[in-house]
Amino acid sequence: MLIEVLAVLSASAAAGMRLGLTILLVGFIQDNLWEEIPILSNFSHPLLFGILVVWSFIELLGTKNRWGQRVIQLVQLIGSPFVGGFVAIAVLKGMDSTFQPVWLLAGVGGLFALVLKLVQIGWFFRLRRLPLWFTFGEDILCVILVEYAFKAPTNGGLIAIFLLWLAVRSSTEWYRWQQQRQREKRYRKEG
Repeated sequence: MLIEVLAVLSASAAAGMRLGLTILLVGFIQDNLWEEIPILSNFSHPLLFGILVVWSFIELLGTKNRWGQRVIQLVQLIGSPFVGGFVAIAVLKGMDSTFQPVWLLAGVGGLFALVLKLVQIGWFFRLRRLPLWFTFGEDILCVILVEYAFKAPTNGGLIAIFLLWLAVRSSTEWYRWQQQRQREKRYRKEG
């Protein structure tokens, strides 16, 4: 069961970074493409493939400039919990898991993807733009996490847990930064 949880965390972490690329990679790694992913299995494969390829290119190219990051992050914020849950179910079915209820791990996967996306958006607004090296690293890490979810779930899960640790650390840094800004504003008003 622990291996399944780590695999779900790995795939969901990837969904917290890139939506279309994650689903596209899950479809390629599994032999039956998107048959295991809820809702997506109802669409024709050529149509779904085309949409996912276009969205993946938009994500890969659009995240390299400031305005593209803003728009794409809004879409990713809305879609990350759903995609995180979908890929969690796909990973569990791809591993022939007997874990029940599946919706529980799908919910964990969706929340995990949402948390990572919220942290990324927080950094975007604090820095006013994510650095180019960060977005390239995110693209590469997304591919690695999806691959590890199926081939090496322990490694992928450990990377995902490390990302969660970084998210928690950065949220405490934001809190300190915000408190410091409020103290500076009060000091300016009083002084």
